[in-house]
Amino acid sequence: MQNPLKEMVAKRKIGIHSGIPSFCCANKFVIEAILEQAQRFGDSTLIEATSNQVNQFGGYMKMTPADFKDYVYRIADKIGFDREKIILGGDHLGPLPWVDLPAAEAMEHAKVLVKACVESGYKKIHLDTSMRLGDDPVDKILADEVIAERGAILYKACEESYQEMLKANPDEMRPVFVIGSEVPIPGGNQEEEDHVKVTSPRAFENTLYAYKKKFRELGMDNAWDNIIAIVVQPGVEFGNGDIHHYNREEARTLCRSLQRYPDIVFEGHSTDYQAPVKLKEMVEDGIAIIKVGPALTFALREALYALSMMEKELVPAEQRANLIEIVEEEMLANPRDWQKHYHGTGEQQALARKYSFSDRSRYYMSMPRIQDAVYKLFDNMNAVEIPMGMLHQYMPLQYIKVRDGKLSLKARDLAKDGVKTMVEDYNYAVKHNYMISGIFVQ
Repeated sequence: MQNPLKEMVAKRKIGIHSGIPSFCCANKFVIEAILEQAQRFGDSTLIEATSNQVNQFGGYMKMTPADFKDYVYRIADKIGFDREKIILGGDHLGPLPWVDLPAAEAMEHAKVLVKACVESGYKKIHLDTSMRLGDDPVDKILADEVIAERGAILYKACEESYQEMLKANPDEMRPVFVIGSEVPIPGGNQEEEDHVKVTSPRAFENTLYAYKKKFRELGMDNAWDNIIAIVVQPGVEFGNGDIHHYNREEARTLCRSLQRYPDIVFEGHSTDYQAPVKLKEMVEDGIAIIKVGPALTFALREALYALSMMEKELVPAEQRANLIEIVEEEMLANPRDWQKHYHGTGEQQALARKYSFSDRSRYYMSMPRIQDAVYKLFDNMNAVEIPMGMLHQYMPLQYIKVRDGKLSLKARDLAKDGVKTMVEDYNYAVKHNYMISGIFVQ
């Protein structure tokens, strides 16, 4: 069976506009919204988890790779989505969670992680070995050769696991791989920047040559057949309050260099909050895998907070869920996941906790107290009649769909539609049927 990501690359080789969004998120409401939107059009969908979220020790989601697969499949089963149309991916797979350990020890953990992902049926593997490890020199940039050697070692571990799987199932789909040494920080920049430097063609090609050399040295010349993409920085990024939008003129030299390598595409990280037309330009220019993460949970948080604001007008004070206040209390009581990212005065930090594009609140949404508040909010808003004028005020895009009979007034549906609106930007960028169907509202 051909990997759908391989098919995407093959379409591009013959001139068919093709790409795929990579949805990197573990929030259950977000995943449900993504799958519902894919189900509407019969699409396959790519859902990824990072090595910090999910690993053999649990990660911050307290899930192993197999646990995350089962978690996604349970959501799919709940809404009747075909499991076969789910492509699971592992993002930033490598020694990232163990950067403080000596290289030998960190790489052993990384090998266990990538093997677990392959064995759990993940079909897109992003090998990220771009970070310094505990005993790497701190005064030198990590050389391409070192990055490639570590990446090749992890590729070999993946291949060993895949060969074992073939013994049990000769039709097992082969995973495909993404590499790259210029990998943006997961989750967006911590600091605001005036300019984002586009990867140079030389840096891109140095990565290619370094990997090819290491594969050859390890006797894996055919490994390159399974590399479909290289992560580059095409000039897109976001921070707490700013967004660096794609400028195809600035990326033109980089993207032209890709034309010499028709069997691979670029993968763009941190494409969150890009305008639909910019995302479409990226795909046209060869950045065919467009990864999005915090923008999805930002959209959910935005919708939940809109519902919470309406709750304050429609529900007696003693009955309210008070979600906004509870999220703030939990973030203040457990500052680890935001305090290194949000700076400035107390007022500026408070605004960032609510409204930052980097959306550090996503690390708190699975807390039991916050989950209870979300469900209470849903119950409260389902028990009242939301005036259409109020819906227009707080959720204008959802108002249009409710007005036109395309969306119910149920609170959970309204919240998920905030995510679906964001998903539409990415689907528009990669799929021809979205460009001609008339469902997209500019």
